[in-house]
Amino acid sequence: GLLSVLRRLKGSPEQELRIVLLGLDNAGKTTLLRRLAREELGTITPTQGFNIKSVQSQGLRLSVWDIGGQRAVRPYWRQYLGSTDVLIYVIDSADQKRFEETGQELAELTEQESLLGVPLLVFANKQDLATAAPAAEVAEGLSLHTYRDREWQIQPCSALSGEGVQDGMNWISSQIINRKK
Repeated sequence: GLLSVLRRLKGSPEQELRIVLLGLDNAGKTTLLRRLAREELGTITPTQGFNIKSVQSQGLRLSVWDIGGQRAVRPYWRQYLGSTDVLIYVIDSADQKRFEETGQELAELTEQESLLGVPLLVFANKQDLATAAPAAEVAEGLSLHTYRDREWQIQPCSALSGEGVQDGMNWISSQIINRKK
């Protein structure tokens, strides 16, 4: 079935794809990671440092690195970018006051040599909140249309309810398959 095709395309089933999960503090990165790992969401506290989880999705083994988004931690993000297969950037769609800040951080990230050509999935998170900006507005605010050196996708989601998360993972799977062709 699809699983065996994906494994052949990807190589050894033991091989993991490295995904780095970034975004400002309070964007919902850890909630998203727990959702992907099918863990209890429970009480989530701000990430000090990083979390790493091995996640199965779409027949792929993903090593997902969730790195804290506090201002003091952001200068260290680039140290975790080597060998990244996909960058997932999470945005709090309801915190429009921080769109400019998050856009600047994303622009600086995508200029890193280690991320050249790496596919970018932007999760416009917290769509379950009434104050959330639509994904198209978030994409416009981040100037995603100017990203010409990589494949990118913006995916509206709610890490809390899980809505939209699988659609984003399907996009990642399609990127991996297309890269192997």
